Amino acid sequence: MPMANFGHIRIQIAARAKTLYPTGQMTLRTLASLVFAFVSFATLRPQAAENASRFPCPENEIARYTAHRVTENIRIDGKLDEAVWSRAPKSPRFVDILTGGRTIHDTHAMVVWDETNLYVAYRIEEPFVRAVYTNYNDPIYYDNDVEFFIAGRDAYYEFEINGFNTAYEVFFIWNDAYESGGFSKAPEFARNKLTPFNGVGFKNHPRGGRLGNFNWPFPGKKTAVHIDGTINNDKDRDRGWTVELAFPWKGLEWLAKADNRSLPPKEGDVWRMDFSRFNTYKEAPPAKDSGGWVWTRHGIWDSHIPECFAHVTFSTTPVEKLPASSTK
Repeated sequence: MPMANFGHIRIQIAARAKTLYPTGQMTLRTLASLVFAFVSFATLRPQAAENASRFPCPENEIARYTAHRVTENIRIDGKLDEAVWSRAPKSPRFVDILTGGRTIHDTHAMVVWDETNLYVAYRIEEPFVRAVYTNYNDPIYYDNDVEFFIAGRDAYYEFEINGFNTAYEVFFIWNDAYESGGFSKAPEFARNKLTPFNGVGFKNHPRGGRLGNFNWPFPGKKTAVHIDGTINNDKDRDRGWTVELAFPWKGLEWLAKADNRSLPPKEGDVWRMDFSRFNTYKEAPPAKDSGGWVWTRHGIWDSHIPECFAHVTFSTTPVEKLPASSTK
C-alpha cells in the first residue's frame, strides 16, 4: 500500500482546525477525530486508486440497470412485439468499446425475467444486414453479431448470435476455482473437455487465466432473430434486426453455486452482465470506430472482464406497471 504524505496531512489538519475553531478552543477528542479522519482518507484514497487501476474500465462508467419481472408470457420469435418490450427499460445507445464514443448505428438491449427464465433482447439498427455462418458454434465472432455475457463469482458464460440465428457459446471457469468450486467433479467440465484461455486484449487479469468449455450448450435456452429487411441483399436498404433470448434459471446453477445465489433472483439481487455488438465494418475516418460497440465501455479490446460488466439489479415490480419506452 502506498505510504501517506503525513506532512501534507498535518497541514490539512491545521487548516481545518483553524476554520472550525478560529479562537483555538478545541478539545483533544476533537483533535483526535480530525487526525483519524484525515489519515483514513489519505491512506484509503491511494488504495482505491490502486484497485481501480487494475482494470481498464473506469468504475464510474460501469452501467447500472434494473431488470423487472414480467407476468405475461413471452413468445421467443425475435419480433419483440409483446407489450413488455415497449415497457422494459432500454439501455442507452451502445458506445465504442475502446473510447466510449458515439457509434454510427443505434443498438439497445433490454432485460426482464420471470420465475422460469432470464430474457434478453436487442434492437440493432443495420442498413445492410449480413451474415455468413450457419452452423452451431461456428466462429460467428467473424460475422456481424451481438453478444451476451453473464458472470458468477467463479465462472462466466458467453453467448453470441448472428442474423441467421446461429449461436456460439462458451462456459469459462477461473483456474483458481476449478478444484475448489467443484467444477472438476462434474463430467461436463472434465479437464479433457476444457481449453486454457487468457483473455483477448487484457492478458494480465489479476485473477489469472480461465478454462473454457467451447462445446457447452446452455440447457433449455431459446433464441430467435427477426430481420427487418432482407439479409445478404444489398439492393435494398434494411432497417435492422432484433434478437430475443430466453435462458432458464436452472441453467445458471453453476454460476450461482459459488455464493449460493437464489434462482430465480430475489428483490435487489445483482448480477454482472455484458452486452455488446461486433461488426465486420467500421465507420470511415475521421471517426474512431473500433468495430466493437458495448453498453458499458471496457477501455480495451476484450469482452472477458467481468469487472467491466454492467450491474443488473433485479426487481419484483412487474414491468407491466412501468410507463412505455422507459430508459434506465
